[in-house]
Amino acid sequence: MTSIYDSLGGSAAMDAAVDLFYQKVLADDRINYFFDGIDMDRQRKMQKAFLTFALGGPNNYSGRGMRAAHKRLVEEKGLAEPHFDAVMENLGATLKELNVPDELIAQAAETAMALKPDVLNQ
Repeated sequence: MTSIYDSLGGSAAMDAAVDLFYQKVLADDRINYFFDGIDMDRQRKMQKAFLTFALGGPNNYSGRGMRAAHKRLVEEKGLAEPHFDAVMENLGATLKELNVPDELIAQAAETAMALKPDVLNQ
C-alpha cells in the first residue's frame, strides 16, 4: 500500500507543505504567539521530519515525543483544544491549497488527531 507521504509527493511535497503551513500558522493570531522566540528554520526542519515519519515516509525524526515537546506550551502558555483545532484547520487549508485530494487530507487529519492527547498532555 502506498503511504500518504508517497501519495502526497514525497520530500518535495513535504517541503512545500511545511513552508505554506507555517506561513498560515504565523499569520494566525489564534496561535502565532506560541512561536515567539522559536528558531523557525529549526522548527520547519523538525516539522518536516516529523510529518514525513507520521505520514509513512522515512523515519528521520529525532525530536522529542509530542507530549514532551508540547508540555511547556501547555503549562506556560495554556496550549489547549482550540489551539490544536486552529493548527488542524491550517493544516487542512495548506493541503487543500496544494491540491491534495480530500481522501488524503482525511487520512492526514486522522493521523494528526491521533496525536491530540499527547500534544495537549491529556
